[in-house]
Amino acid sequence: MGLKVDLLEQSFAAVAPQGDKLTATFYRNLFNDFPEVKPLFANVDMTEQPKKLLASLKLAVDNLRKPEVLVPALENLGLRHVDYGTHEDHYPAVGQTLLKSLAEVAGDLWTEELNDAWAEAYGEITKIMLAGAAQPTG
Repeated sequence: MGLKVDLLEQSFAAVAPQGDKLTATFYRNLFNDFPEVKPLFANVDMTEQPKKLLASLKLAVDNLRKPEVLVPALENLGLRHVDYGTHEDHYPAVGQTLLKSLAEVAGDLWTEELNDAWAEAYGEITKIMLAGAAQPTG
């Protein structure tokens, strides 16, 4: 991956202390912009889900330099999302929402370069998760 790892790590470190705000912003944006995904969350504990989102983001950023850890974790995450009813066409909505939410929380720190770095990273994460989702299960 030719990702801008330093930029991703630094920008996440800047927004991570506002993790609760980031996840609240993310779900507000997701449900407002893509109401068709709401049914996927019908049986989800929305007090726990934001913590899971933040943990997944942290896992991804913390392991950008360790593909041997990151790739299997993302493949597993992709596989688990199949059970949640997630389809390939949901991934762009999540990516768009993530970028929008990061930009809102980061404020003036958010730049076009950061947007591009996160978009590229999300694209790679999506590929790995979809590869995991396509794996045959037991």
